[in-house]
Amino acid sequence: KMGNAESNAYQNHLSRFLPEEQSDIDGLFDTLSGSSGSSGAKNPKAAKKTVTLAALQAHTREPLPEAMTARLYNGMKSIDLPGKSAGLSEQIAKEQFVIFMSNLLKGNADEKISIIMRMIAKTGGPLKGKQIQEFTEDLITSVVHVLSYRKELKGWSLENTRDSSSGVKALASELLSELKLPDGTKPVGSQLLETSFDQSVIEDWVYRVPQISVFLSVVIRQGLHVLHSLPDQTNDILNLVPHCKGIKGRGVVSLFDIPAIIYINSHLPAEMQHKWQLLFSSRLHGESFSQLCAHIVNKGPCIVIIRDLDGFLFGGFASHSWEVKPQFQGDNRCFLFFVFPTLAVYTYTGYNDHYMYLNHGQQTMPNGLGMGGQHGYFGLWIDSDYGKGHSKAKPRCTTYNSPQLSAKEDFTLDAMEVWAVGDAPESAGKKGKKSILDVDPQAQALLEMAGKSRQSEGLREPMEEDEGDD
Repeated sequence: KMGNAESNAYQNHLSRFLPEEQSDIDGLFDTLSGSSGSSGAKNPKAAKKTVTLAALQAHTREPLPEAMTARLYNGMKSIDLPGKSAGLSEQIAKEQFVIFMSNLLKGNADEKISIIMRMIAKTGGPLKGKQIQEFTEDLITSVVHVLSYRKELKGWSLENTRDSSSGVKALASELLSELKLPDGTKPVGSQLLETSFDQSVIEDWVYRVPQISVFLSVVIRQGLHVLHSLPDQTNDILNLVPHCKGIKGRGVVSLFDIPAIIYINSHLPAEMQHKWQLLFSSRLHGESFSQLCAHIVNKGPCIVIIRDLDGFLFGGFASHSWEVKPQFQGDNRCFLFFVFPTLAVYTYTGYNDHYMYLNHGQQTMPNGLGMGGQHGYFGLWIDSDYGKGHSKAKPRCTTYNSPQLSAKEDFTLDAMEVWAVGDAPESAGKKGKKSILDVDPQAQALLEMAGKSRQSEGLREPMEEDEGDD
């Protein structure tokens, strides 16, 4: 019979799950251990059913990469049960299975950490940075893989986004940059890979880097197909990937990769994380500054991403609708970011309020789109003479503390996209896209004074219907 301590601990873990969640977990265990649910309830021996690595591999062969299945198995196996010799059995008992689910899906960093340590390395003990790096890359790879397999990418796909393999490495590297030694120092580069980290350091890291827990939750829910549709899912799982609108069927491959979308989206204000809509793509709409303005003005908050001729990918989040005017606009929620060669977000410093700037057709002020810094020295600048830009941020951009984002200080634009995030503002609703004449009322007034009709009235692009991308 189970000892009291064991049954109490087991019951405590079980009680974290709602009744329908418990039956979901029971059903999964029965499937994995090869017992059918109906006889399992009546048969007292059902409690002794166990799960083998082979059974777990058979169940996750398609949804998860093999390396991640082995890590999940090691995590389950690492749970010590009172009165049993630790780690001797190669099979997973029901109690181990339930405690694993409870700790990783419902637990705090303290409860997760010993399992995560064993998922990183079977032996536990202090871990090398290189082992943590491999685990983190496996984890991100598995998230992209399983969301794609389960058709949960919400309109994004591996076909309409940049190849994810460099994105996986970039995101892992960004998350690992948060590993701090007990004295507060952060080892970097090759030093990081060779440094040994003990359990308390890794626990602190899991606590401070929420993506690790969210990714594990996605891998378990979607990989094992358990609790994946129940209502307790938190917003960080629901909005892990935003719904994608405006790219389907247009033959465009986004400049973003899936890991970068997940990372950048997590830095947006919570109310904007559920949807991205493509407003402008230089490959669809042509390389023209007036086209850019026509597609992005008064469309609500958006993300700008640029690739320079050297292949660097970078951009910024604009917290307000772009307006054409010779003043700075936006607020302290704006940020600049890198996507490649590294992935990073740079938020405001409080030094000045030069968040975002858009001007066109003026003689006295600079014409172009800018974010951060100051006139002539923007953290990010696209000239109205479309195709040229700069990132003059030596040593750092005053507004966002970002480094130079482009490969060269003055760069040539290779491609550009702008994505509206969150829900479109009311005014952008059904009035059709603004033409450059709306953007520049002076030009319109001059035409009317000259008795010219507005030729461009008939040339507006139709509003794009919301496609059923999801």
